[in-house]
Amino acid sequence: MAGGTAFALGIEGGEVVDPRGRRRANVYVDDGRIAEVTAETRPARERVDAGGLMVMPGMVDAHVHFMDPGDPDREDFRTGTAAAARAGVTTVVEHTHASPVISAADLAAKREHVAGRARVDYALGAHAWPDRLDEVEGVWDAGVAFVKAFTCTTHGVPGFDAAHLHALLRRTAECGATVLVHCEDESLTSQAEGALRGCGREDGGIIPAWRSREAEIVSLSILGALTRLTGARAIAAHVSHPDALALLERERDAGAGLRIESCPQYLSLLEDEVLEHGAFRKFTPPARARDQRELDAMWEAVAAGTIDFVSSDHAPATAAQKRAGSIWDVHFGLPGVDTTLSVLLDGAAAGRISYERVVAAYAEGPAIAYGLHPAKGSLSPGADADVLLVDPAERWTVDAQDIHSKAGWSPFAGRTLTGRTVRTYLRGVPAADGGRVLAEPGTGRFLPGAGGRADGAD
Repeated sequence: MAGGTAFALGIEGGEVVDPRGRRRANVYVDDGRIAEVTAETRPARERVDAGGLMVMPGMVDAHVHFMDPGDPDREDFRTGTAAAARAGVTTVVEHTHASPVISAADLAAKREHVAGRARVDYALGAHAWPDRLDEVEGVWDAGVAFVKAFTCTTHGVPGFDAAHLHALLRRTAECGATVLVHCEDESLTSQAEGALRGCGREDGGIIPAWRSREAEIVSLSILGALTRLTGARAIAAHVSHPDALALLERERDAGAGLRIESCPQYLSLLEDEVLEHGAFRKFTPPARARDQRELDAMWEAVAAGTIDFVSSDHAPATAAQKRAGSIWDVHFGLPGVDTTLSVLLDGAAAGRISYERVVAAYAEGPAIAYGLHPAKGSLSPGADADVLLVDPAERWTVDAQDIHSKAGWSPFAGRTLTGRTVRTYLRGVPAADGGRVLAEPGTGRFLPGAGGRADGAD
């Protein structure tokens, strides 16, 4: 206790939720960190009544694109982190394709640009370039959370074929870096694109035909085998379908050091929605589920831990930008940081997953994967006092007024969700209260990845 008299803050009477269980307890905070979690009442200079609420660690959204610098008309750090704070996300791991970080010098420039803009804490990812693999060790040592590779050219970022991916994984294994891989086989996507364009098609159905299940499965199979053979530490990004999960599980059983990320869109959206919504369902990999059974299987994978963690893959474009041209030309991506936690809470309210798995999948899991735990994703003593007060019974219908992202729309618009963050604390200070964002730009701090820390912990 500060001065030996009282804690700075006591959050009392709530149901504390962590991956190992729930219990009625009080959370005490001092100097921006969790000081004690106890059933006992302690002296505190400020007390908050959390009766009727769940108390969770701040969420860690490990896959967001704020387009800043590069394309800030779509999103920037001020608006993206405002959306995060309101939703209950206190840490983001960001990388933008519009101005990719490839080298240590690029990371330094990005950090300088972002300083003073973020309202929540943030780590940064880098991109790997097939002809610049010599940059990997330097950018990892400079403090990125991961190095990202595409296996198909997307957003102007060149794709890795199997030989280049093998070389990348060997390098990351040597230096201890974590690699995040977007898996869609370029030979299959290119062939499909040529055929679809040759037919003159511009309907929404081109998206699942172009970025096909087969392209994802083929690329994931290569990633699994090469991860196993090199001993690399890899994460399969935004895995979209139960068949893909089954393939990766087989590789993990054979010894591959793989983690699996998925996203709410693969738990909630159906493949044929693109026929009605067109560019507003243009993201990749696209929604795969063809019926409720396949959505159920994805939820079951979250519940079982087959999916290690969930991220939003927040890649917004405004409604006007989504309408500005043919479906071939408009931006890929969906807004998601505003709604991801509530989608998971709604799944818990419906009995699809437990509240403990919400915390495991969207707080602890990504924090561990990217070397940010136990400071982030935890309510253990010594962790940063990133704390959420969550009303698990609040029912709300998503509409544009709920979206703090520059996108101003949501693929979940019109859906009624059960569960919502009512207050967000960042390092013990209120960052959002209800619909109001309180944290100012500059509140958020840069979090170096494991390679950039003296302890090297991961």
